[in-house]
Amino acid sequence: MCGIVGAVAQRDVAEILVEGLRRLEYRGYDSAGVAVVDAQSNLTRIRRLGKVQELADAVNSEQVSGGTGIAHTRWATHGVPSEVNAHPHVSGDIAVVHNGIIENHEELRTLLQERGYVFVSQTDTEVIAHLVEWELRTSETLLEALQKTAAQLDGAYGTVVLDRKDPSRIVVARSGSPIVIGLGIGENFLASDQLALLSVTRRFMFLEEGDVAEITRRNVTIYDQAGKLVEREIIESNIEHDAGDKGQYRHFMQKEIFEQPMALKSTMEGRITRDTVITESIGVNAVEILKKVEHVQIIACGTSYNSGMAARYWFEDIAGVSCDVEIASEFRYRNFVTRPNSLLITLSQSGETADTLAALRIAKEKGYMAAMTICNVSGSSLVRESDIAFMTRAGTEIGVASTKAFTTQLAAMLMLVTAIGKEQGRIDAVKEAEIVEAIHALPVQIESALAFDKQIEALAEDFADKHHTLFLGRGEYYPIAMEAALKLKEISYIHAEAYAAGELKHGPLALIDADMPVVVIAPNNDLLEKLKSNVEEVRARGGLLYVFADEKAGFEADESMKIIPMPHVSEITAPIFYTVPMQLLSYHVALIKGTDVDQPRNLAKAVTVE
Repeated sequence: MCGIVGAVAQRDVAEILVEGLRRLEYRGYDSAGVAVVDAQSNLTRIRRLGKVQELADAVNSEQVSGGTGIAHTRWATHGVPSEVNAHPHVSGDIAVVHNGIIENHEELRTLLQERGYVFVSQTDTEVIAHLVEWELRTSETLLEALQKTAAQLDGAYGTVVLDRKDPSRIVVARSGSPIVIGLGIGENFLASDQLALLSVTRRFMFLEEGDVAEITRRNVTIYDQAGKLVEREIIESNIEHDAGDKGQYRHFMQKEIFEQPMALKSTMEGRITRDTVITESIGVNAVEILKKVEHVQIIACGTSYNSGMAARYWFEDIAGVSCDVEIASEFRYRNFVTRPNSLLITLSQSGETADTLAALRIAKEKGYMAAMTICNVSGSSLVRESDIAFMTRAGTEIGVASTKAFTTQLAAMLMLVTAIGKEQGRIDAVKEAEIVEAIHALPVQIESALAFDKQIEALAEDFADKHHTLFLGRGEYYPIAMEAALKLKEISYIHAEAYAAGELKHGPLALIDADMPVVVIAPNNDLLEKLKSNVEEVRARGGLLYVFADEKAGFEADESMKIIPMPHVSEITAPIFYTVPMQLLSYHVALIKGTDVDQPRNLAKAVTVE
C-alpha cells in the first residue's frame, strides 16, 4: 500500500527520493514526506498532505540537500490523513518510515509514555521511532538498536531508520512488507518496489522475511531472522523504464486495457506451440506435480479471486480436477481440511498481497502437495515462497483497478488447466489442439473487442445519473459479471452487484425498476435459452437492459433493451473476451462521473496490510 524510498550517496538525493515516490503513486496514498541528512548532520524533514507534487514543490522551495535520506507515501490506517500523521516520524536524532501495521502499538505506546516519550501523532509508526531511540542508548550501532526494536514488534512491517548523527548509513527491517535494495556505484538505495528505483539502478536484492540490513554507500550487510550474516541473490531487472509513462493515453487504466493483446502474447510466449501446451514451461517439476494433482485450492483477493472463480469451471470441465476457490482473508482464519494430492494456487498481481501471502504460509504447513503462484511481479514474496511460479508477464500495471492482470491470469490458468488435462490423460491431442488454437486467437479477438470503445463510450452516458447497477451472467460468466461489477464500483463509485442470472427470483428481482440498469453477458452457449428467460424476468418488471450478446444469440432490441452485438468467439476463451467490453464500460462511466480513474478514493494498488 504505502511506498518507501531510501538512499545513501555522495550526491544530493532529495530529487531521487521524490521521483521514487512519484513512481509509487499508483499504490495509493494520502500524504507524503521526506527526511534528508547532510554531511554536517543537519536533518531536513518535509511532509505534505495530498499528492507527491505538493511535496516536490516544498522540497524545491527549501532547496533540500544531503546524501542520505528516506521518503514515504502514506495510506492511512492508524490516524486520519494529515501532515502530523505523515511519515517520516522523528524521535530525537532518529527518523523512521514504515509500511505495515504494528499490532501491539498500544501496549508499546503506553510503555514508551511511561519512559517519558511524548507522542505527537496518532500512528502506530511513531512507536518504532521512539523504540529505536530508546534502544540506541544501550546499543553499539543503529543496526543493533533496530534488531532489538524488531524483536518487540508484532505485526507486519517494512521499516527504514536513519540517525542524524551518522549520515553514512541507513538500516532496514522487513517482516511481511516487501523491501528491495537497489545497488549502484558508490551509492545504494532501497524501496518497497523496484519500480521506484529504475531511474538510478537495474541491480536489486530482495530482503527475505525477518531480514535486517545496513546500507552504506559501498556496502550492504544483511542478517537473517536468527541474526546470522547472509547474502541475497542479485537480480538484474528487465522492467521497462517507461512503464510509468501514460504515452498517448489519458489514464494508466486506459493504457493497460489497450495493452491486453500484447500482454496476452507475452503470457503465451514460449508456453504453447501450434497445437500443444509445453508443460515444462509452467515451472520446475511441473510435469511430475501436475500428473499427481487430484484437487486444486485457489486462494486470492479482489480481482484475482474473480479470475479464480472463472477458472474453477475450466479445472473441473476441461481437466476433470475438483477445484475450490476462497478469499484469502477468510481462508487464513478458518480450520480447513487439506485434500490428498492437492495443489495450492495463489493468485496475485503484485505478489505481495498480505492476506494471500499469510494464507500461503499457513497452508504450506497443512500438507499441500505443492504451492504454485500465478503472479505478475518477479521477485515478489509469493514468487519466492512458492514451489512453482507461473508468471503472467503482463508488464507493470499502474492503475489501481486491475485489467490486464485479470485477463493474463485467466490465460495462464487456461494453459495450466490444459497441461493438467494432458498430463493426466483426461484430454486427447484433438481437444488440446482446439484449446491452444483458441488461446492463439485471443490477442486478435481482444483487438476486436477494443474496437467497440466508441460505441461503449456512447452507451456509458446512460449510466451517468444512476446510483446502482446489476450485472448478470451464467456459468463461467457469473465470475466475469462479478469482475465487471467490481470495476464499476471501484472507479465510478456506483454501487454495483453481480448475480448468477438464475438467482434473480431468489431476491434480486425486488431491486428491478427503471432506475436500475441491468447489464447482461450473453454468449451463444448451452445456457443461452436459460439466460433469455432470465432477461425476460427483468423486462417484465420494467428493468432497463444492456445485453452484450453474441451476434448469433438472437436477441432483438426494443425500448427496454439495448443490444451490443459481439463477434462470435471460441466458447473456451469467450470469458476472457467478454471481460474487455466490461472494462471499457466502467472506464467510460468513470470518465463521465469525473472520478480519479487511476487512483480511486480509499483504495490502494498493492494491499500489503491485513
